Amino acid sequence: MSRSDLPIDAALPALREALAGATRAVLVAPPGAGKSTRVPLVLMEESWSGTGKILVLEPRRIAARAVADRMAKTLGEEVGGRVGLRVRFGSKVSARTRVEVVTEGIFTRMILDDPTLEGVAAVLFDEFHERSLDADLGLALALDTQSALRDDLRILVMSATLDGARVAALLGGAPVVESAGRAFPVVTRHVGRDPAARLEDEVARTVRRALAEEGGSALVFLPGAAEIRRTAELLAATVKDPAVDIVPLFGALDRAEQDRAIEPAAPGRRKVVLATSIAETSLTIEGVRIVVDSGLARVPRFEPDLGLTRLETVRVSRAAADQRRGRAGRTEPGVCYRLWEEAQEGAFPAYQTPEILAADLSSLLLDCAAWGVTDPASLAFLDPPPKPAVAEARALLTSLGGLDADGRITEEGKRLRALPLTPRLGRMVVDAAARGEGRLAADLALLVSERGLGGEDVHLGHRLDRFRSDRSRRAEDARRMAAGWLREVTAAPDIGSGPERAGAVLALAFPDRIARARGKDGDFVLANGRGGSVDPASPLTRETFLAVAEIGGVAARARILSAAPISLAEIEADFADRIETREEVTFDRAAAALRAKRARRLGAVSLGEQTLAVPPTEESARALAEGIAALGIHRLPWSKSQLVLRHRVSFLRRVDESFPDLSDTALAASAAEWLAPQILGKTALSQIGPEELSAALDQLIPWDVKRRIEAELPSHFDAPSGQRHPIDYEGEEPVLSIRVQELFGLAVHPTVARGKIPLVVELLSPAHRPVQITRDLPGFWKGSWQAVKSEMKGRYPRHPWPDDPASAAATHRAKPRGT
Repeated sequence: MSRSDLPIDAALPALREALAGATRAVLVAPPGAGKSTRVPLVLMEESWSGTGKILVLEPRRIAARAVADRMAKTLGEEVGGRVGLRVRFGSKVSARTRVEVVTEGIFTRMILDDPTLEGVAAVLFDEFHERSLDADLGLALALDTQSALRDDLRILVMSATLDGARVAALLGGAPVVESAGRAFPVVTRHVGRDPAARLEDEVARTVRRALAEEGGSALVFLPGAAEIRRTAELLAATVKDPAVDIVPLFGALDRAEQDRAIEPAAPGRRKVVLATSIAETSLTIEGVRIVVDSGLARVPRFEPDLGLTRLETVRVSRAAADQRRGRAGRTEPGVCYRLWEEAQEGAFPAYQTPEILAADLSSLLLDCAAWGVTDPASLAFLDPPPKPAVAEARALLTSLGGLDADGRITEEGKRLRALPLTPRLGRMVVDAAARGEGRLAADLALLVSERGLGGEDVHLGHRLDRFRSDRSRRAEDARRMAAGWLREVTAAPDIGSGPERAGAVLALAFPDRIARARGKDGDFVLANGRGGSVDPASPLTRETFLAVAEIGGVAARARILSAAPISLAEIEADFADRIETREEVTFDRAAAALRAKRARRLGAVSLGEQTLAVPPTEESARALAEGIAALGIHRLPWSKSQLVLRHRVSFLRRVDESFPDLSDTALAASAAEWLAPQILGKTALSQIGPEELSAALDQLIPWDVKRRIEAELPSHFDAPSGQRHPIDYEGEEPVLSIRVQELFGLAVHPTVARGKIPLVVELLSPAHRPVQITRDLPGFWKGSWQAVKSEMKGRYPRHPWPDDPASAAATHRAKPRGT
């Protein structure tokens, strides 16, 4: 074996000793130590491995290919000899293969198909710190196999940044071997970022600065393919050095483009690699000594209450930021430019959230059921699956027919698991194949699960057209794999459906994501109640209905990332059993009236409405009462006497809470109880009159309360003049407004509440203008009356102004002429 010295070599004796004496171990080694490519080849030569295979699990296809290529070159061979490769779009293995590099998802299917892992001596979980769902499940199943069926099977968990003690505990106290590694010094420069500027503008600015300040190639971390493309366009237009190559690196690229990014720059040239988080570990990109880190990553977030997974852009963890920084010091001293302030790092999470805590668990639950486990918590997971997500997954799989009522896998579930797809997509392929649209379903499943196939258009019909005409190796491999899926299911002869049926077939997987346009162009509401928007430039904005496959962004600003049009007729044909028809009565605020309609709905999506006459039911009366209450109780046609009565009751309630609360707030809160019974058969505010409100008040104010009100708070004051004047109870104190002449002869102050509460007396001139306010009428007569009399006598000479008003005769008239 031809090999150069690697940092991991110093830890190999301890690792060999650990696995010679035990069947489980943990290896912690920093990036660049060589663990991914050196350890499998060393373990292949151990006596305990015999002729068995060493399986090496990698989180991504690009990493699996790179690791396999490097090990094969170390042996002076091509991949497919002693070092093999097994990934989704193809395999290179032979009878000679001793080390087989597989993606984590492939391993899950391998162990489920053969729980004994016959012919396998060891399973190595590389880059386990990424904590993918497949890695967690794969480790749980491998530990179960080792405990029950294969006590000779070796399990090694390898990682660059990992809580080794915690993993060792999961492995039953397994030994932990650590490698010091070898990293060159990396200078960190926190350059910050203008939050008001576009991310790609800030990244491009920093890349240009780095190229001017430093030599060597650069690795730039961005959250996703869209940001990579926009940044590439900016750099292509603004980097003037012709010796600099701008190359993208993300999972959706074909192998040739990925290899171009990974290969060393040509002599005399520099390279700027724009990558997603796939370049954090496993891959060594030759010549890179500059890292520019946006500090962002795009991750899936599952919402159990909606059964919806959306892509969200988040801050990277401190561990991931350190991984990214370390890429600059793999082969020589380097520099890392970080687009955030150093003080912000304290708010970064220590580690990225494990996928098992934030993902749709339907595939995991189906795999567990296939393993014979109905409760995934019974397996050894580093972090137990969250119960809400498990419950949602179980409900989904039951609705898909994959699980029975006891959580056991059904024959239909076995058919779904036979396809290397999520249960939803598997259901789509199976159901569509049964009606002759299997090829269309398989193509759509590829487009949804494999980023980049057919381009990045939101319109899946357009992507389907491009994919079917794409003659690249990746597209050919994908079509070949899809053909294999169809052979797994019983299918009717394919009718050759085209892109126009994409929405109808896609909806078989996502009926809860059928959406209808609402409001402004590009806004849609989904059947599950969530809203989403389409890029205004997309032709999908002109569609009435969509079948949505993927959503991104935060809930308040969700973006539809992939969808296809679907017609009303297609919805009705395929989902008749889910469509509800119900009669609805709603309150029209603008008209202050009820409106009735017969509505057909698929979840939150309206499929059509028919106007009806409002039925004279108690429910309609309640709807009208509550609608009016929302507008405001003051909108009701209260008569003056009714308002006075309410004010009198409210005044008494301030001193005695046994009186009913007739305030606007209280009446609005209980309108369905007191108003609805009086307006049965009415459909609008305009149809309600004072008589209905009188009947309502009679119900609200018992007869004995009315008697107390009349006795204690009279509505009017009987003046000495013989006239009756209303008392205003609306304020804090009761107020009597009256012309002063009508109180002549009154020697005591007017009161209510059996003499306990004095009235605030607003004395008026003959012209009904205020002249004095008093709470002590006898005192007023004896005091300031003389000044008021002098002023009033001059203004109103025809009215009486006696010197002793307390003993004068009251009047409401002026003196006759001539007197």
